[in-house]
Amino acid sequence: MTRAQLTEKILDIKREKAWSWKYITEEIGGMSPTMIVGALLGQMKHVNPLAAKAAKLFGLSEVEERMLNEVPYRGTTMPPTDPLIYRFYEMVMVNGPAWKALIEEEFGDGIMSAIDFDFDFQRVANPKGDRVQIVMSGKFLPYKYYGNEQGIPDYGFKED
Repeated sequence: MTRAQLTEKILDIKREKAWSWKYITEEIGGMSPTMIVGALLGQMKHVNPLAAKAAKLFGLSEVEERMLNEVPYRGTTMPPTDPLIYRFYEMVMVNGPAWKALIEEEFGDGIMSAIDFDFDFQRVANPKGDRVQIVMSGKFLPYKYYGNEQGIPDYGFKED
């Protein structure tokens, strides 16, 4: 069995039992819903205790449980073809340069981590159509200026 086949099996069971992602994430627990769903969809790994809980919930074999604990090959083809995922790509393509400029002005020379990262969303009622509110928080990682000489900072934190 491949990881993609295991994902399809999990989705089949979810459909068959008419489970919501909310139900599944509450049953497994231990991490954010994004991490749990991402692992079940093959984009993250579950730590052993959560892989065991997921395997029990979905009635998976020991081998399938171990697959949930493996580090996956992450990502998708670019640009993404799913319209919702493509909109995130579009947001970054259009707004990315401004976000980069604003973040670097505030923090210095570096990046926002996509590994040490939190994500949350909620539905916001609006008479013109409900809105999706997204909150992302990533650790700032300054570039290291290796090979720097005396008087040159070690890292790209904002200089006063």
